[in-house]
Amino acid sequence: MSKYRYPLQRIVDLKTSEKTQAEWMLSAAIGKLHDEERSLEQLASELAECRERLHAAASEGIPLAELQMIQHYIGFLESRIDRKKQDVRYAQTEVERGQIRLSDKMMDEKIWLKTKEKALDAFLHGMRLKEQNELDEMATVRHMLAAR
Repeated sequence: MSKYRYPLQRIVDLKTSEKTQAEWMLSAAIGKLHDEERSLEQLASELAECRERLHAAASEGIPLAELQMIQHYIGFLESRIDRKKQDVRYAQTEVERGQIRLSDKMMDEKIWLKTKEKALDAFLHGMRLKEQNELDEMATVRHMLAAR
């Protein structure tokens, strides 16, 4: 029996490679999102600590310059948190894009694998027919030889 070789195997391999690349890109986007979220949590924690410090400092009678400095730092942290929230939203958008891209690549790969599978089935069906025809021919020849 001859070995089957799919003529469009390179395309199937390319589609599989594209899917793998999309998986890596999604993984990287998810990692970036987690990093951004972790960074946002750290900034929020630092802001909460500074507000506590400001509240404690106000009740202790700390010099005005120091209170202003703490307040200025709180304003700085709030602006960084706003920017970090934008970064998180952007990272979430990238994750969503990556999921869509991966979904498309998976569908594309599945279509090509299904096409390959159908081509293999057609090849095997053809081989079985050829085999059956050869067996029928041999049986006919034997029958004719036995009839003589």
